[in-house]
Amino acid sequence: MLISNNWKMFIATFVLSMSLMIPVAQAEQQYDITDCGSMTFTVNSESDELTTITFDFKGIARSNSENKLFDNCTVFYVGVSRRTPGKISAYGYSKYLAPDGDFVILESIREGDETHCKFLQGTGKWKGIKGEGKVRRIAIGKPISHGTSQYCTRHVGTFELPKK
Repeated sequence: MLISNNWKMFIATFVLSMSLMIPVAQAEQQYDITDCGSMTFTVNSESDELTTITFDFKGIARSNSENKLFDNCTVFYVGVSRRTPGKISAYGYSKYLAPDGDFVILESIREGDETHCKFLQGTGKWKGIKGEGKVRRIAIGKPISHGTSQYCTRHVGTFELPKK
Protein backbone atom coordinates (compact mmCIF):
# COMPACT_ATOMS: atom_id res chain seq x y z
CA MET A 1 0.00 0.00 0.00
CA LEU A 2 2.88 2.39 0.83
CA ILE A 3 4.53 1.76 -2.54
CA SER A 4 1.22 2.36 -4.30
CA ASN A 5 0.75 5.78 -2.63
CA ASN A 6 4.35 6.79 -3.45
CA TRP A 7 3.79 5.75 -7.06
CA LYS A 8 0.57 7.81 -7.23
CA MET A 9 2.36 10.83 -5.74
CA PHE A 10 5.21 10.47 -8.29
CA ILE A 11 2.77 10.29 -11.21
CA ALA A 12 0.76 13.29 -9.97
CA THR A 13 3.95 15.34 -9.48
CA PHE A 14 5.27 14.34 -12.90
CA VAL A 15 2.00 15.20 -14.69
CA LEU A 16 1.75 18.55 -12.90
CA SER A 17 5.36 19.49 -13.70
CA MET A 18 4.94 18.50 -17.36
CA SER A 19 1.74 20.52 -17.68
CA LEU A 20 3.59 23.61 -16.45
CA MET A 21 6.05 23.23 -19.34
CA ILE A 22 3.35 23.31 -22.02
CA PRO A 23 2.93 26.83 -23.42
CA VAL A 24 -0.60 27.91 -22.73
CA ALA A 25 -2.31 30.10 -25.33
CA GLN A 26 -4.64 32.93 -24.51
CA ALA A 27 -8.20 32.49 -25.65
CA GLU A 28 -8.74 32.48 -29.38
CA GLN A 29 -9.55 35.97 -30.64
CA GLN A 30 -11.42 36.96 -33.77
CA TYR A 31 -10.40 39.70 -36.16
CA ASP A 32 -12.36 41.37 -38.96
CA ILE A 33 -10.63 44.02 -41.03
CA THR A 34 -10.97 45.79 -44.35
CA ASP A 35 -7.80 46.55 -46.32
CA CYS A 36 -7.85 49.12 -49.10
CA GLY A 37 -4.97 50.18 -51.30
CA SER A 38 -3.25 50.03 -54.61
CA MET A 39 -1.43 47.19 -56.31
CA THR A 40 1.30 47.55 -58.89
CA PHE A 41 1.84 44.49 -61.04
CA THR A 42 4.22 43.31 -63.72
CA VAL A 43 3.26 40.73 -66.33
CA ASN A 44 6.26 38.38 -66.54
CA SER A 45 4.85 36.17 -69.28
CA GLU A 46 1.55 36.24 -71.14
CA SER A 47 -0.11 33.73 -73.45
CA ASP A 48 -3.51 32.10 -73.93
CA GLU A 49 -2.33 29.08 -71.93
CA LEU A 50 -0.45 30.76 -69.07
CA THR A 51 0.13 34.23 -67.67
CA THR A 52 2.46 34.89 -64.75
CA ILE A 53 2.42 38.13 -62.78
CA THR A 54 4.35 39.59 -59.86
CA PHE A 55 2.59 42.10 -57.62
CA ASP A 56 3.13 44.61 -54.83
CA PHE A 57 0.19 45.96 -52.79
CA LYS A 58 0.36 48.87 -50.33
CA GLY A 59 -2.56 50.08 -48.24
CA ILE A 60 -4.13 50.48 -44.82
CA ALA A 61 -6.29 48.25 -42.62
CA ARG A 62 -9.43 49.33 -40.79
CA SER A 63 -11.02 47.18 -38.10
CA ASN A 64 -14.68 46.20 -38.49
CA SER A 65 -14.97 44.90 -34.92
CA GLU A 66 -15.24 46.52 -31.50
CA ASN A 67 -11.83 45.22 -30.41
CA LYS A 68 -10.16 47.38 -33.13
CA LEU A 69 -7.47 44.74 -33.71
CA PHE A 70 -5.16 45.68 -36.61
CA ASP A 71 -6.89 49.08 -36.98
CA ASN A 72 -4.70 51.62 -38.79
CA CYS A 73 -2.04 49.05 -39.66
CA THR A 74 -0.23 49.81 -42.88
CA VAL A 75 -0.17 46.83 -45.22
CA PHE A 76 2.56 45.68 -47.59
CA TYR A 77 1.82 42.55 -49.66
CA VAL A 78 4.05 40.97 -52.32
CA GLY A 79 3.61 37.83 -54.37
CA VAL A 80 3.16 36.01 -57.64
CA SER A 81 0.07 35.00 -59.59
CA ARG A 82 -0.57 32.39 -62.25
CA ARG A 83 -3.52 32.48 -64.64
CA THR A 84 -4.59 29.65 -66.88
CA PRO A 85 -7.88 29.33 -68.76
CA GLY A 86 -10.59 29.37 -66.10
CA LYS A 87 -8.22 29.39 -63.12
CA ILE A 88 -6.34 31.99 -61.08
CA SER A 89 -3.96 31.20 -58.24
CA ALA A 90 -1.62 33.39 -56.22
CA TYR A 91 0.92 33.05 -53.45
CA GLY A 92 2.32 35.83 -51.31
CA TYR A 93 3.36 37.38 -48.02
CA SER A 94 1.97 40.42 -46.25
CA LYS A 95 3.21 42.59 -43.42
CA TYR A 96 0.76 44.44 -41.16
CA LEU A 97 2.64 47.25 -39.40
CA ALA A 98 0.87 48.73 -36.36
CA PRO A 99 1.21 52.42 -35.45
CA ASP A 100 3.40 51.40 -32.46
CA GLY A 101 5.89 49.58 -34.75
CA ASP A 102 4.89 45.99 -33.92
CA PHE A 103 4.02 43.84 -36.93
CA VAL A 104 2.73 40.47 -38.12
CA ILE A 105 3.66 38.48 -41.23
CA LEU A 106 1.03 36.40 -43.03
CA GLU A 107 1.29 33.87 -45.83
CA SER A 108 -1.56 33.85 -48.35
CA ILE A 109 -2.64 31.29 -50.92
CA ARG A 110 -5.35 32.14 -53.43
CA GLU A 111 -7.24 29.55 -55.46
CA GLY A 112 -10.01 31.04 -57.59
CA ASP A 113 -12.01 33.61 -55.64
CA GLU A 114 -10.97 32.39 -52.18
CA THR A 115 -7.77 33.32 -50.35
CA HIS A 116 -6.61 31.51 -47.22
CA CYS A 117 -4.00 33.12 -44.98
CA LYS A 118 -1.91 32.00 -42.03
CA PHE A 119 0.02 34.00 -39.42
CA LEU A 120 3.74 33.16 -39.59
CA GLN A 121 5.40 35.68 -37.25
CA GLY A 122 4.75 38.61 -34.97
CA THR A 123 6.83 41.11 -33.01
CA GLY A 124 6.16 42.92 -29.72
CA LYS A 125 2.56 42.38 -28.63
CA TRP A 126 2.11 39.94 -31.55
CA LYS A 127 5.15 37.72 -30.72
CA GLY A 128 4.22 34.03 -31.02
CA ILE A 129 0.96 34.69 -32.88
CA LYS A 130 -0.72 31.69 -34.51
CA GLY A 131 -3.92 31.66 -36.50
CA GLU A 132 -5.55 31.85 -39.88
CA GLY A 133 -8.28 33.50 -41.87
CA LYS A 134 -9.98 34.06 -45.20
CA VAL A 135 -9.72 37.06 -47.51
CA ARG A 136 -12.08 38.15 -50.28
CA ARG A 137 -12.25 41.22 -52.47
CA ILE A 138 -15.20 43.46 -51.69
CA ALA A 139 -14.55 46.45 -53.99
CA ILE A 140 -12.55 46.90 -57.18
CA GLY A 141 -12.07 50.27 -58.84
CA LYS A 142 -11.17 51.19 -62.38
CA PRO A 143 -7.34 51.20 -62.61
CA ILE A 144 -6.05 54.74 -62.16
CA SER A 145 -3.04 54.00 -64.37
CA HIS A 146 -1.60 51.16 -66.47
CA GLY A 147 -0.09 48.34 -64.39
CA THR A 148 -2.12 49.12 -61.26
CA SER A 149 -5.24 47.86 -59.53
CA GLN A 150 -7.11 49.60 -56.69
CA TYR A 151 -9.31 47.51 -54.42
CA CYS A 152 -10.51 46.63 -50.92
CA THR A 153 -10.59 43.21 -49.24
CA ARG A 154 -12.40 41.84 -46.20
CA HIS A 155 -10.11 39.78 -43.99
CA VAL A 156 -11.77 37.62 -41.27
CA GLY A 157 -10.24 34.98 -39.03
CA THR A 158 -8.96 33.95 -35.62
CA PHE A 159 -5.63 33.95 -33.81
CA GLU A 160 -4.04 33.05 -30.48
CA LEU A 161 -1.12 34.55 -28.61
CA PRO A 162 1.08 32.70 -26.09
CA LYS A 163 0.17 33.36 -22.47
CA LYS A 164 2.65 35.68 -20.80
